[in-house]
Amino acid sequence: MLPRTKASPLLSLPGAVAAEAPDEGVAAHYGDPFREQRALAGGSGFVDLSHRGVVTVSGADRLSWLHLLITQHVTDLPVGQATEALILSAHGHIEHALSLVDDGETTWMHVEPGTQDGLIAYLESMKFFYRVEVADRTDDFAVVHLPAGSIAEVPEGVTVRETAHGRDLFLPRARLEEFAGAHGPAAGVLAYEALRVEAHRPRLGLETDHRTIPHELGLIGVAVHLQKGCYRGQETVARVHNLGKPPRRLVFLHLDGSEVTLPGHGAPVRLASDGPDGRQLGFITTSARHHELGPIALALVKRNVPVDAPLLIGDSTAASQEVVVKP
Repeated sequence: MLPRTKASPLLSLPGAVAAEAPDEGVAAHYGDPFREQRALAGGSGFVDLSHRGVVTVSGADRLSWLHLLITQHVTDLPVGQATEALILSAHGHIEHALSLVDDGETTWMHVEPGTQDGLIAYLESMKFFYRVEVADRTDDFAVVHLPAGSIAEVPEGVTVRETAHGRDLFLPRARLEEFAGAHGPAAGVLAYEALRVEAHRPRLGLETDHRTIPHELGLIGVAVHLQKGCYRGQETVARVHNLGKPPRRLVFLHLDGSEVTLPGHGAPVRLASDGPDGRQLGFITTSARHHELGPIALALVKRNVPVDAPLLIGDSTAASQEVVVKP
């Protein structure tokens, strides 16, 4: 789904190259993706994520109401504490991924570009008698990411979502250019994505398809709280957790560095021993070029693929796997 926001004004910065789907509207890089990666890894710079959707929920019942709808335990979420949550289908498949924080009066969340309309429609349909107000703030606020270790000052009054991977700022969109001028250098989403892949962090729409369940991506305990109920899809979560047998699992891949191009999303994964005509056992979800590790990727493969088996991507790219989700 395409984002509704206008192209970021930071695309006018020197060297900016526009990103492609699903990240249209912001910069892929500003001339040197590896330099930008190294800066982020070292705790400097920032990433313009202003194409992401921003949704808020306010009102006295906001946390107790959200608690009934999402996979995370949020009834007593402390002010300023970041968390992840999902909204599942009735069959337990992932429909929305929410990056949340509450400021004491309002719950802020950012979501994948273009998914905010569907999320808001679902939330509005579930309001009933609860004292909550749901709002699309995408046109007014831009998400900006500061990497872990950054000592950049956050502008006064800006809501911050802090995790082990850095700080996400809900910055008034009108202040985006001012922020960039004071907090450069900017890094593009190619650098951000490479570090995301290195950290094994799944992303909705890339690591997920219409039948992905949380267990396949290692999201139990991260975005799914097992000691709560009363949310759509909970039965599937409990059943698969108790049986311990999700049909697929997320893996991290080191790719053969001799290939000129990276395998695209959906590229088939097979056992190397079976060759390019062998049975497909999975697919590439995201690939990237890392400034230290070289070409890397995340993939979804069948649960019973041996963890030490050399793999073949497409027709010719060799790959070795690291376990992300245990089989």
